[in-house]
Formats: sequence, structure tokens, C-alpha cells
Amino acid sequence: MKAEQRVFVQGTSFLDSEGRTLLFRGCSVGGDSKLPVNGSVPPAEVSFVGRPFPEAEADSHFARLAGWGFNLVRLVITWEAVEHAGPGLYDEEYLSYLRNLIKAAEPHGLFVYLDPHQDTWSRFTGGSGAPAWTLEALGFDLSRLKPTGAAGGWEIAAPAGSPPDPFGNPVWPLNYHRYACATMFTLFFGGNTFAPGRYVEGVPVQDWLQDHFIEAMKHTARRLKDCANLIGFGTLNEPHPGFIGLPSLSSRARMMAFRGAVPTPFEAMTAASGFETAVSRFSFFGLRKSRGRETLNPEAVSLFREGYQCPWLEAGAWAIRDGRPTAVNDGFFARGDFAADYLKPFQKRFIEAVSKKREHFVFFMEGVPMGARSSWPAEDRLRSDGKELQIAESFHWYEGFLLAFKKWRPYIAANSLESRFVLGVGAVKRSVIAQFAALAAPARAEGIPAIVGEFGVPFDLDGGKRNRTGDWLANESAFALQYEAIDVCGLHSLVWNYSATNRFERGDGWNGEDFSVWSESIGSGRAVRGFSRPWPVAVAGASPVFSFDVTARAFTLSYEARPGRTEVFVPSHWFPEGWTARIYPAESGVIVLEERPESQRLYVSGEGEGPVTLIVEPRP
Repeated sequence: MKAEQRVFVQGTSFLDSEGRTLLFRGCSVGGDSKLPVNGSVPPAEVSFVGRPFPEAEADSHFARLAGWGFNLVRLVITWEAVEHAGPGLYDEEYLSYLRNLIKAAEPHGLFVYLDPHQDTWSRFTGGSGAPAWTLEALGFDLSRLKPTGAAGGWEIAAPAGSPPDPFGNPVWPLNYHRYACATMFTLFFGGNTFAPGRYVEGVPVQDWLQDHFIEAMKHTARRLKDCANLIGFGTLNEPHPGFIGLPSLSSRARMMAFRGAVPTPFEAMTAASGFETAVSRFSFFGLRKSRGRETLNPEAVSLFREGYQCPWLEAGAWAIRDGRPTAVNDGFFARGDFAADYLKPFQKRFIEAVSKKREHFVFFMEGVPMGARSSWPAEDRLRSDGKELQIAESFHWYEGFLLAFKKWRPYIAANSLESRFVLGVGAVKRSVIAQFAALAAPARAEGIPAIVGEFGVPFDLDGGKRNRTGDWLANESAFALQYEAIDVCGLHSLVWNYSATNRFERGDGWNGEDFSVWSESIGSGRAVRGFSRPWPVAVAGASPVFSFDVTARAFTLSYEARPGRTEVFVPSHWFPEGWTARIYPAESGVIVLEERPESQRLYVSGEGEGPVTLIVEPRP
């Protein structure tokens, strides 16, 4: 790659330095980067050096990803990885490792962008992301997170030397409803509105949290500024509103797990403040109440250290009267629009700060999964110095039936946008295409690129049977349907994920997930034919439309050609007997086909302009 920035945003497209239209087919690396390599030590002493893999192994892993046709790596990092030792104390050894890792990807033609990842705020609240000291600054006693029901998950304050539970918490998204995660996100995005009297080190809590996060990522960008293939940053993985926008303290909206105990905001607050609290159990993503209830904080201990109390108690959302908790402002959190009033201002602050390290960074912005997003009309895409921001919409999508039941049946799926089941092979295909198109539409209407930032297929299908037999046909079928929809919609995409430490018995090593397209158990990829397909890497022209017929093994690409060289990835595993290419120029320009099977590439060069159709088929 050249030394200068090579990726630019122009309207809804990405362009390279030659002015060609870039298509991104990428992979998140990796799911195990959410956790440190030595998680049983005190939080300040952990290390993420070696996540996602040791530096000495980087070349082989990146070569494999490039060999599968990927050209973009969404490199997973966490706030904790950068700043675990304390506020303003950055892990320079980790940042040096990160720099060497990104540079190792460059010879393989891989672009990289950094994904500041979080799940339910922090690994200490059952997920990943923020350092322990962000919780301690609010007076939380980490050892009481689980006893009070404020969070659940195996990474919570594990005693030194204790091995982690490899299966983790199968309903980890329920932590978004628990007190710790919901409170931290509410303060991070809306502390100035909902807890104006809460300060940390003399600074309003919202500003204190956001400032430290942004400065950590800004420092990271500073350390990586000479990485030519680093094209940008995500702003924050799957941001969540916490309590913001809930109409009532008794609301149970936004359930993301298939089943489990879901406290209302008021119930979560009372349990965290030392009151034994019974909560209802739900199933089918909150659509049906299960039998029985679960008791949070049966020992009636307080989450807070001496001198601290619940910020919502301080702010007047609820009160303790005659020794009993009482809701006094039921609509306390029903103020403002989360995306417009809280998420977007944060994203603008983040982009403004980090873009100063490199003007041409692309920022991949995410909204709430399958929910609220920030709107970016042209007048809002300017920095304070008048220069236009390079931004793209990155949305996440997973097939709900597949996730909930760990079974792939091509004739039944869930339409997550409409909360309904879809029956019939044809109907399922049309539904997936329609969902991708609907999720991409707002960004495209505003004139910015849209990318499927996360999608994937679990490998522990049918009770782990697929892993035991090595039969990936179900996974390949699910991948084929999803990539077909992505192709039809002309979208960029990033599959979740590549975990170098994945093993059948422990999956990706985080909360029981098993999505990695690579597994150490077999030393190879899984369902490779499902995600490694022909596609146009770079097109010398505009309006590319392409498809791959898996039955006929025929790839078709049509576009409005301009002078230059178009590059197409043609994977050898789809054409073991070789392949032939034909092109139909509509005008008289000279067309040259350059076939390079050894590098799985086809190049089309020409000086003419006009509509062109390329067809790649198996060699007779």
C-alpha cells in the first residue's frame, strides 16, 4: 500500500486513490479481544498484549484472511485495553503491539479500522469495554455487583487465580436491563440532563466519562498515525441508551435476550440500594412472562461504598420513605430523543477530536442495534474548521430465529424489524433482502455509505453437532443467503468474527459465543465456501451490480466503465477446475482481461467508457 491515505468517501461510495469504487468485504478480529490475556489479576494489572493473537503469528493470520478474499479488518479493541491502570494512564506496551499488528496487515492488502468495542458497558458488568475504575468512580463496590443483582456474568470480580467459566452467561444481554450497565450508559450519554449534581473529580460525570474515553482513543490514534493502512475508527460499538427514553420507571422495554429475569428501572434501583427485590422472568424476547419470579439482592446489601448512593435517588427519580423505596417521578427518563440529543453530540465530539490526528480518517458510526440512529444531513457533516467529515453508517444485523434456537432452517426466519416470523424459502430470502435494504436506506438517503458492520452465523448449531461432525453445510447455506442479500443491496460488510483462540469446547472464549470462522480445534476455517465468494474488490467505474449463482458457480458484474483497472476476487475453492471470463463492452474501448488464478484475481483494464458486463464461469 502507498504511504498516503487511500480510502475516501464520495457520496454513498468509498473510493481509492485511483478513483476506483471500493467494495469492502471484511471480518472483525476478534471476539476474544474483549478479554485480557491474564484476567484473574487485579483490574489495573491486566494486559491485552497478544489480543487478538501474538505478534509473531500475525502474518499467518492476516495471510489467511486475505486468502479468503477479505480486504478490511475491523480490529476490536476496548477502552479497558488502552486505559485499564487508571484515568489518564495508557498502556503504551499495548499500543506499541497494536501498531506493529496493523503494520503486519499492510503487505497483505488489508485495510484496518479500529472498533472501540463494548458489550453491556464492561467485562465487570458481564460484557466488555470500559475499565473497572469507571464503575468505582460512581462508588460501586465491584464485589457487590452480582449479589445486588446489578449485573450478572462470569467476569465480575473473579477472585485472583480463579479460572473463568468458559461458557460464560448465555443471556448476557440481560445486563442492559440491570442497574450497573443501564446507569453507566445513562450517565455517559445523559448525565448532564439526568444527574446534573453528580461530579467526579470536580467535573460533571457525563463530561468526565466522555472526556476520558475520547482522550484514550485520541491518544491511540496519535500512536498509530504512521500506519498507512489504518483508514479510521468506529465511534463506539452498539451504543445503548440505558434508562434514557423509557416512559416509566416500571417499563421493561428493549429486551434483547431470549429469556431471563428483567427488572424494571425502579426494581433495579431498589435492589442496588440494598432492598430485596422480586422481579419477573420473561421469555421470547419479552413477549411472554415466564412462570415464577427471581429475587435480586436476597441479602439486602448495598452496591455502594460508604459515602456514595444511587445517583437517581439523589436526582429525585425515587425516594426512601418510612424505610421503603417509593417511585416519585415516574417519567423521569422520558426526556429528549436519545439519538438526536445524546448519541449524536457524543459522536460529533469523538469525530472532531480523533480526526485531528488524520484528516482523512473514516468514522464508522453505529446506532442502537435495530433501533435509533443519528441523522447526518449534509449541513451536519462539517468539522468546526469547515472541512467535511468522512463518515459511514455501520449497522448490525443477525437472524433472530438462528440466534434464539441455534438451528438453521432456510424456510423459517425472524423479521427483526417487524418482530414476526417469516415462512417459506422464497419469503425468507425476500425478507432478508428487505431488512438489509431498510437498514441501509436512511444513510443512503442522507448521501453517506452504508456497511453491515456485524452479521454472522453461530457454529454451535444443533447442540454442537456441526462442530463434532465437521459438516458445515447448514452454516454455508445461512452465509450464502445473507451474502446474497448483501450483494443484491450492493452493501459493504463485515462478518463476525475471527477468533484465533476459538476451540469447539469453549467457542470464542466470551460468554459462550461461537461465531469464529476459524477454529484452533481443526487449524482451519469453517464453512469457508459460505463467506468466501467472488466479488469486485475495486471497480474502475460506477454503479456496480453483481451476483454469484452458487448452483451454476457463475459470477456476473455489470458497471459503468471508466478508464482504469477493475479487480475481482475469484476464490479457487469455488473453481477447482479453473475458470474462464468473458466481457461484453458496449462501446469500442480496448478491454484486456488479465487472469491470475494463483492470486485468485481477475483484472479488467480498458480505456473505453460505458456499460460493461463481466461473467466468470467454471472452465469446461
